[in-house]
Amino acid sequence: MNNSCFAKSVWSAIMSLLILSTATVGANTIGPPTQPSAVAAGRQVVNFNRDWKFAKGSHPGAEAANFDDSAWETVRLPHDWAISGPFNAKENGYAGKLPWRGVGWYRKTFTLDKADSGRRVYFDFDGVMAFPQVYVNGQLAGEWDYGYMSFRVDATPYAKFGGTNMIAVMADTRQHGTRWYPGAGIYRKVTMTICEPVHVAHGGTFVTTPDVSDASATVRIHSTIENHLDTESKVSVKVVLLDPNEGPVATGQRNDIVPASDSREVDQLLVVANPQRWDITNPKLYTAKTTVRMGDKVVDTDSTCFGIRTFQFTANDGFHLNGRRVQLHGVCLHHDQGPLGAAFYTRAMERQLEIMRDMGVNAIRTSHNPPAPELLDLCDRMGFVVWDECFDKWDTTADRINGQPPLEAYSEKQIRNFVMRDRNHPCIVVWSIGNEINNQPSDKEGLSPERVKFMSDFVRKYDPTRPVGMACHIPQTAQRPILDALDLTGWNYARRYGLYRERYPDKPIIYSESASALSTRGFYELPLPDRKTRYSKQLQVDSYDRNAAQWSDIPDREFQLMETDRFVAGEFVWTGFDYLGEPTPFAQQARSSYFGIVDLCGIPKDRFYLYRSYWRPDTTTVHILPHWNWPDRTGKNVPVYVYTNGDSAELFLNGKSIGRRTKVKDAANSPYYAIIDKYRLCFNDVVYKKGELKAVAYKDGKEIGQAVMRTAGKPAAIRLTPDRTELSATGEDLCYILIEAVDKKETLCPLADNLIRFKVDGPAEIAGVGNGNPLSLEPFQANSRKLFYGKAMLILRTKEGQGGNIRVTAESDGLPATNITVQCLAPSPVR
Repeated sequence: MNNSCFAKSVWSAIMSLLILSTATVGANTIGPPTQPSAVAAGRQVVNFNRDWKFAKGSHPGAEAANFDDSAWETVRLPHDWAISGPFNAKENGYAGKLPWRGVGWYRKTFTLDKADSGRRVYFDFDGVMAFPQVYVNGQLAGEWDYGYMSFRVDATPYAKFGGTNMIAVMADTRQHGTRWYPGAGIYRKVTMTICEPVHVAHGGTFVTTPDVSDASATVRIHSTIENHLDTESKVSVKVVLLDPNEGPVATGQRNDIVPASDSREVDQLLVVANPQRWDITNPKLYTAKTTVRMGDKVVDTDSTCFGIRTFQFTANDGFHLNGRRVQLHGVCLHHDQGPLGAAFYTRAMERQLEIMRDMGVNAIRTSHNPPAPELLDLCDRMGFVVWDECFDKWDTTADRINGQPPLEAYSEKQIRNFVMRDRNHPCIVVWSIGNEINNQPSDKEGLSPERVKFMSDFVRKYDPTRPVGMACHIPQTAQRPILDALDLTGWNYARRYGLYRERYPDKPIIYSESASALSTRGFYELPLPDRKTRYSKQLQVDSYDRNAAQWSDIPDREFQLMETDRFVAGEFVWTGFDYLGEPTPFAQQARSSYFGIVDLCGIPKDRFYLYRSYWRPDTTTVHILPHWNWPDRTGKNVPVYVYTNGDSAELFLNGKSIGRRTKVKDAANSPYYAIIDKYRLCFNDVVYKKGELKAVAYKDGKEIGQAVMRTAGKPAAIRLTPDRTELSATGEDLCYILIEAVDKKETLCPLADNLIRFKVDGPAEIAGVGNGNPLSLEPFQANSRKLFYGKAMLILRTKEGQGGNIRVTAESDGLPATNITVQCLAPSPVR
């Protein structure tokens, strides 16, 4: 795994934080670096996340520099004002029952060095929900009209060098349309860039690899240089390519003249010998370092990570990466991070990807909006391919109100930012222009051949090197030429691609949403569901993994479909994680989804092990379900399932063999559940008796592993398990601590619902709590949480610049207090 590009971005963020922490101005101000930026000579990129003032509601005059915000709350970005609640129990759960609709204001003072007079000042917002207006020193400096899109504001005309400045941001979500929880406010990071008038344009470096072989790779570096002076500028543009070990492998230089108040595009072709490929198994990353000089002076330096790889979507043999077929084992991920809401934390996303990778995932779909850019950085570094999606629908979910602005002009504006921001990421293999959009004329904001063509062409205008697709859901669309402009199509559920395959046999197909299976972690109910839409009256969904939505199927049927239709590139399961909103099938009562393979806090459900056993056939998986605490069923039948990559398993109860089951190679598709015998080992006639269940799994006649499930006694202790024991004092690093109730033998108590209280001492604070219960209306920001089927999650956030030990204590009535210590490492001082 290559880490250099990602490590450099992390180091830059830490250095920016250190620069901020050494500022000599007031508590709600920042000062400029007193020495060259850690990011690049000629420019300073400053983390702008700390010390904002926030107030919800309309505040007339809040854009003014002299407005009194002393009573406002001090917050740190990323910030989602709605995640703290309160929940509205009476509201439909489609958007999480949280108070995300409204207006919010953010304000922050900062100083600019007088020596920087004449330089440019930009603010980059990765995401503001929604319709942000940005004021600098009381004047409207910029605004944006799509809550998921990154945008830049040029603050130069309004900046005061050598004095105090004020930036104010108003976010207004009242007209935002959504089908899930969108969050509210400045929910992604903000940076301030100070640079010379002549510099590489924002998103102005585009690296492609038009010719790749084992012997060499041709690398094209397309640089756009901006000149904000009123005279032309003679520039030298030098590009150095660095290999994954940061050694130089190719160098080029071109001289050019950039017209006054204009820009110039500079192309260079370089050759890399014996290139190291970017791949999902070994994601090697190169860096293009661009240096712009005017005479002997370096005026700008820009570093761009990229990968050298080849890929192709074929009509008859799926997806090929670097010359070999790769079956896409993908998941769809919504943008929220569970108890943290929409606020994006890189560590939270990294943890999600680590869990998905352990399950066997190799592909991510950013459903249904542009992700935080750090997600793509992580996928580059960790080796996931990405379906990068710009929109859900083209209506209010894209922040178009009553058909305005007109789609053509609006979509080019959004797609330009989207593609130019993301196009250097080697992980991206598909651009998607939408999801499940109905057809015109029945839907005036729907699909037509003309609309699909201009949307696709906008993408190709800014990146002609990748295919353009979209996720479709109406099979009859294939009967008209609506989708002809697409390079490939995605289809959601129930083999809806069948007609398209018949009519367009030369076009590649991806199963862009599959499964939509449903379950609640830890919840089991008997008798077993006898059809996929038979749901529990307890408003939870049985974790025997026999339920799905009305329009979809259990995982096993999708496994079989992908085996049969090998022309399909693979599947993206809906969804990898539970998310806030869309709580099918209990939309009125619940506040978060049941779709996830992993629950809202990141605790795997049983389904995780079913996918893992199938997607990672060479990695040992042996998993037993359900739990073994059934006191009301002594002497009665309790079915037991074993998920394993083995081909058979023997089950023992209290040392006595129940029998051995072997997977059926040619299981029938009918009746509905017959197929599960191909992928699961089902012991349907186990008579319950407390004690110990043990499964011994075999593959090709050899034992590969065992799993044990024991009957638990009463809760006797609290177990705390952190995901990491060393953290960074960035103010944005996180630690996830799993909370469990165990008996005196340290067996998990699977029915425990104790209220656990938390105390944190040291340089960290509670960022969120949760337990994975879709019905729970307990607040996410609190110092206590009830266990849900024996488990809960505590999320800590470090304090910026403060190192030391973090001591976490967990208490519950009738149980002894438990504590753990993790270490927070402060960065070394800037010298």
